[in-house]
This record gives sequence, C-alpha cells and structure tokens, in this order.
Amino acid sequence: MTVENENDQHHLLNLIKGARVVLWDFDGPLCRLFAGHSADRVASDLVSWLESRGLHGLLTERERESLDPQVVLRAVDRRHPGSDLVAELEERLTQEELRAASSAMPTPYADPLIRTWSAVGSGLAIATNNSPRVVRKYLESRGLVGCFAPHLYGRTQELHHLKPDPHCLNRALNAMGAAPADALMIGDAPSDREAAARAGVPFLGYASNPRKAKLLREAGADAVIESLEPVLALLRG
Repeated sequence: MTVENENDQHHLLNLIKGARVVLWDFDGPLCRLFAGHSADRVASDLVSWLESRGLHGLLTERERESLDPQVVLRAVDRRHPGSDLVAELEERLTQEELRAASSAMPTPYADPLIRTWSAVGSGLAIATNNSPRVVRKYLESRGLVGCFAPHLYGRTQELHHLKPDPHCLNRALNAMGAAPADALMIGDAPSDREAAARAGVPFLGYASNPRKAKLLREAGADAVIESLEPVLALLRG
C-alpha cells in the first residue's frame, strides 16, 4: 500500500482511528537491529558454538545455512525443549542482540510516529521475538522507553511462545485492558500477521522492500505500507 488512491487511504485511516492500543514488532518497524552487527554472522557463530560441543547433528543442512539466529534457536528448542542447552543458546543470542542494539538503525519516521501516537493518548506496547532487554536498551538510547514502558513483551526461554504464537500479543492486551478489536499490530513478517490473526488483532504490514511486501501479502495481509510516513501524516491530520 503506497497510499496512492482514496481506498487505500481510507482503509489506513480506519485502522489508525480504531487503534486504542498499538502493538509494535521491534526489529523492522522500529529499527534495523542488525544494521551494524551482522545477523548472518550471529547465526554462524551459534552454529559454530553448537558444533564445538559436538552437536552438529542437531541442525539440518537447511537450518545451518539459514543465516537466521532465530531459526537456529527454534530448531534446537524443538529437539530439546526447556533444556539447559536452549537456555544457554538463548542467552548467547541475547548478548549478541544487546551488542547489536548499540548500532541499530532507526526506521524512518518511527521515532516521531511513536511520540505522536503516545501524545494523542494511544497505548503502545512492543510484541517481539527479540529479548525485551534488547528492546529496553534501544528505546532508552532513543529516549522512547517512556512511550512504551512497562509494556515490553519479548522472548523468554519458553520458545514455543514466540510468534506466530500470539502469546506476547495477548500478554500486552491483557496488561493494557484492551479488546483485540481496539488494537493494531504493526509487523514486517508473516509470523507477525499470523500472530495478529490468531489474537484477533487488526494488522498493518510494514515492508522495507518489495520482497517483504510480497511475503506479507501472500500471508494474507491486506494493508501493507512501504513507509511509516503516511501513518504519521494521517495521525497528525
């Protein structure tokens, strides 16, 4: 949705007007977490760490080559749920994310949009598969933590609760006393869209490139924007 026609603008306006609470995914809509700290390298390091412990066979070839740390973490949890191994791997990923937060790149228009939404009285929460410690560090660096705190819901060691499970969305809604229909989820991945659908929350897809837009639409997102600017403009208008 580039908001070039009246129908798109009307649909976007309805989503915004209906949102008493806005649930944000973190990595993508808010910032590029791994802008200066390669996610590919983090995933490779996690794979190497597993191999150094003689656990090469835990991952399939596809999982080893995914270059996505979340894929590696989930794969290990599926085979050893709730184990000390998963807890240690999750903590290693959290430490890498904390390092990445120092060089994360803000998504264009995200900061003023957050401040404006907060100023007009909407409740804001984070619902992410990243560590909430990482989210807090980033938000503090941008002077934004007050717009969200205490509603930062992210990865725990119970990895079966990661999106597309709606657990973190439901936690946010319950804590803020909001009905799903009165909320809006902003996410950039099919798993965000599925979690929103399972929670009964309207969804707005944010796509930083055409490939992501295509994936979101294929996942059933009917509202996809390529920039947060039109949301900010409508909110200010």
